[in-house]
Formats: sequence, C-alpha cells, structure tokens
Amino acid sequence: MDQLPRMLAGRYEIGRLIGRGGMAQVHIGYDTRLSRTVAVKVLRSDMATDPTFLGRFRREAQSVAALNHPAIVAVYDTGDEEIGTPSGKVNLPFIVMEYVNGRTVHDLLSSGDPIPIDEAAHITAGVLSALEYSHREGIIHRDIKPGNIMLTPEGQVKVMDFGIARAMADAQSSMTQTNTVVGTAQYLSPEQARGERVDARSDLYSTGCLLYEMLTGRPPFTGDSALAVAYQHVSEAPKPPSQLTGDVPEALDRVIMKSLAKDREDRYQDAAEFRSDLLAAARGQQVAAPATAAYAVPAAVAPTQQATMAAPAYAAPNPPTGEYRPPATGEYPVEPQRKSTAWLWAVIVLLIAALAFVGYRVFFVEEPEPEPTETTVMVTVPDLTGLTQREATTQLEELKLKPNIDEPVESDEIEAGIFVESDPPAGTEVEEGATVTLRFSSGVGEVEVPDVIGMTAQQARTTIEGAGLVWGDATFVDNEPDSKKDEIVTSDPPAGTKVAKGSKVNVQIFSGNIEVPNVVGLTVEEAIAELNRLSFSYRLETEETADYSEHTIIRQNYPEGTILAPGASIVITEAIAPPPEPSVEPTPPPEPSEEPSEEPSEDGDDT
Repeated sequence: MDQLPRMLAGRYEIGRLIGRGGMAQVHIGYDTRLSRTVAVKVLRSDMATDPTFLGRFRREAQSVAALNHPAIVAVYDTGDEEIGTPSGKVNLPFIVMEYVNGRTVHDLLSSGDPIPIDEAAHITAGVLSALEYSHREGIIHRDIKPGNIMLTPEGQVKVMDFGIARAMADAQSSMTQTNTVVGTAQYLSPEQARGERVDARSDLYSTGCLLYEMLTGRPPFTGDSALAVAYQHVSEAPKPPSQLTGDVPEALDRVIMKSLAKDREDRYQDAAEFRSDLLAAARGQQVAAPATAAYAVPAAVAPTQQATMAAPAYAAPNPPTGEYRPPATGEYPVEPQRKSTAWLWAVIVLLIAALAFVGYRVFFVEEPEPEPTETTVMVTVPDLTGLTQREATTQLEELKLKPNIDEPVESDEIEAGIFVESDPPAGTEVEEGATVTLRFSSGVGEVEVPDVIGMTAQQARTTIEGAGLVWGDATFVDNEPDSKKDEIVTSDPPAGTKVAKGSKVNVQIFSGNIEVPNVVGLTVEEAIAELNRLSFSYRLETEETADYSEHTIIRQNYPEGTILAPGASIVITEAIAPPPEPSVEPTPPPEPSEEPSEEPSEDGDDT
C-alpha cells in the first residue's frame, strides 16, 4: 500500500492502521469538521486506474450511505485523494465510515474453535436483521464473511462493506472468463461461483456459510485453491454441522442445510424467514426446514465448464396451405372447374344505373334555395387565469356570454376564490349568448392522517401518499416489545388528525432492538418467561448462597436498560441453597457420684 497523506480531502486526519484486507486497509481517523472519530477505508491504488470500478464505487457508496440500521456500519462519506506511485500520480479512493470499537467474527474464529451455539445464533440473527433491511432497500451485500462482521463490547452486531463487493464485481471479469473468483471463495454462493446473476438469496447462502463456520470452527468447504472451493459450492453437499460438532442440535442442522441449498429456490427466500427458523432452532422449538437428507446433490458441472445441449431432432415443416397433397385413397383430385363470370356482368349493370341516376339529378332536378338565416356572432371564451369570481363574471358579461358558477374545487396550487377552469375552456369559439360554466378554488383541502401503525415502511408510505400527504422522516426507535421489527410504531401527526393536503407525515419504525429488563429478584420461571416474551435467549448459571431465596435470580450479565437485538443471549444466575453443615453431637454431662456421704450423729459423737 502506498504512503498515505496525513489528511484526506482536507478534512479527515489519518491515524493508526486498525485493519488490513486483500483490497484495502482501514485506519482510525478524525473528522475535523464534525469533531468525531471515524474509520477510513482506503482501497488499493491499482484499482484507481480502473474508471469502471471508480464510477461503480462512488455510486454504490452513495446508495449505501442511505442505509440507516443499527446493525449496519454507517457510511458517512466517500472520495478520492491524489497520491504519488512509482508509475505516476493516481486518485486513491476512500470511504469514511462509522468507527466501531470491537472485533470481527474472523478474530473470534482465529483459534479454530467453534463459538457457543447461543452466541453464534445471536450473531447470525444480527446479520440477518441487517440483510432484511438492506434487501428491502434493494441493496445486496455480495460478500458476507467473518471479516465483515463486527461485534461491539456490548454484543451488538455490525455488518460492514455493503456495496463494495458489487463495485469490485463490475470492475472485474466473471470467474468463468478469467478463472478468478470475485469475493471470498469459502462463502460464495453457487450462482456466484458460476458467474451468474446474484440476488438476496445469495447473501443468505453466504450467511449460512458464516453460521456453519461459527458452529464447527471451519467453513463448509475448503480446498487448495479458490477455484477448487468454488467447484465444491456448485457440486458438493456439505456435511451437516452435527457430524463435526456433536452438540449442534438436529433442528439447527436443518436450518443450515436449507440455507446452503444449491438451488436458490430451495433456500430461505428472505432474511426474515431464515432468522425466524434460526431463533426457533436455538430455543429448541420446531423449524420449517426439512430434514438434511433433502439437500443431497448429484455431481454438477464445474464452474468454468460450459453446459451443452443436444440439438433437437430435425422435423420437416408442414407444407404451406394450398400445396398439393395426394389424398389418402391414392386417387388424384379432380381438376377444379373454371369460375363463372356472371357476377362481373351484374356489377357492370349496377354501375351504369348509378351513373344514370347521378346525371339525372345534376341536369334535370332543381335544388331548392336555402332559406335566409340570421347572422351568427361567434365569441372566443377568454382566459380567466388569476381572476376572482367578480372579475371573471364581469369579463364574460362584457363579451355577451352567460356565466354559470359551479361548485368550488380543491386546489393545492391556486388560492381560494381564484379561477380554476371553465367549460368550454379558454380559446373555444362559442355563439354570443352561450353559457360558460366557471369553477373557482376552495383552497387546499383537508385530509385525515391515515392509521399506519403496524404497517411496514413501504405499506405506510403507499398509504400516506395515497391520502394526498407527503412521506416525511422515518427514524428507527428501540424498545417497542409489543411491536414487530420494522413496523411503524408512531406517526406525527397522529392518525385521525385533520391536516392540509400535502402535509408531511413523519414516522418512527421499530428497529427490533429491545431494552434488557431487570429480572434480579424474580424466580427462575418468572425471569425466563420475561426474557422469552422479549425474544431474548438466555443461559442459566447457578451459585450457592444463603443470602438470597433459593431459585431466585441474583445476577444478570447485561444491566437493566441495555439495548440489544432480539435473540441476544443474557446470562442469569440462580441462587441455590448451600449444602447443610455436618452435625456435631453434644458431650453428655458427667454422672453424679454413687458413694454415700458421711453425716454426723445427732449427739456429735462418732459411733
């Protein structure tokens, strides 16, 4: 990588290197204009010489900058900086992103050990939440892999590099032409490996590869080269994860194998469906995915081979209509007789009769002279734009036209009381004394704000704009457990409010993230019920203590009020009574002496 300047675009100070990949390096940066810490991804200088890539890169970055989701690393800005290289000066492209203080899933997997099931499910659910949103916005990631998934210290999932893979793909040839793989081979979908068009289901396949690796410690396919791995994606079925890691339940096997189906029609069709089945499997519930045996595949054609098709057998075309064909009996048809010409003579006779009638009318019949009529005066309907009712009627009366005032009409553009239209319209020639109907504006009409609570953003927008209102700002909010993710939870103005047509309606959308409740002091059953209600997963630990009632929760790893995505795992600690101390038998008191005591005689003498 070439030496970077200390400042990019006269605004971003470049700091230490915090990440490096095959196509870029990432530095911590500082936005001097907005006084905030950012991450600056600087792409390789050799890409800057490709105008196709640069154009696509800028367009994709602009599209991704519009994504607003808590599980997507925000893109703030993009640009390029001129730097010197051994071959001359080039414009080095860069992206300015949200700085996430955390580590990647790639870092978690660096030891080669699997990740606990509940943590893997939480990470995958966060990725699917981001993909569900981006796919709805029409953006496909194309490069879901462990290195593009960040985890914050609070356990929040952040997906990076939306749009960059598409820019890379458009700047390079397809794999079938160059024997190179665009993207990361271990996470390619079969259609990507074949160089075919990708869609949202390609991202879901890559997410299945990610989940597979988190549960087993290795990707579903490995090989000596990228092409060898790509071939396996196309032609071979992976082993179910449970064959590599024994604690993976059968339901999770089914979910992963469905996500890794070779035919995209057999996979999950959207991220929400995948996420729902995943969370059900993580909780030990029933899943919709079929048994893993349903996804066994036969050997397929290598990614670089061209499929061939047998040419269809040639069939002689049917003879054209009217072509001679011998009859079935073998007899030849009789030659058709010559057509009659009698009809021609009939036509000639009729033409002669018609000419004779016309001549008679022209030369012998006198046409009556028309009766004299009164002279008709024609008037042009004037243009009355901008006139009030009094001004418009006065002008019509001066032209000897009769004004007729019709019901007023609502208008978003014309002030109340001002002329809108006439019938006949301006410029029409009418007889003097004709009636001209006039319509005047009643001003902007009022409409009632529709109820969009519970709708998706697209449904709400269609409903709001269909009511004559303008779609305003849409913001995401957390902690709406009674709502579903990506549903509208409030509108401003509220539903039922009367507002002028064309008014803006702002909405709030539930992000899906929930505030962690306080379950300390609850019984185990009460705590689990509350976490399940809020779609959190949990891990129950125990601690011997006599300071709390037995079977109550004494600790939780996330404090009350922490915002987490649904499916996040919360560790709760249950109090159990310590074992009783061993009993010690008391020492019996000494027994009294049995020797008789000597008592003196009454007279004081010894006997």
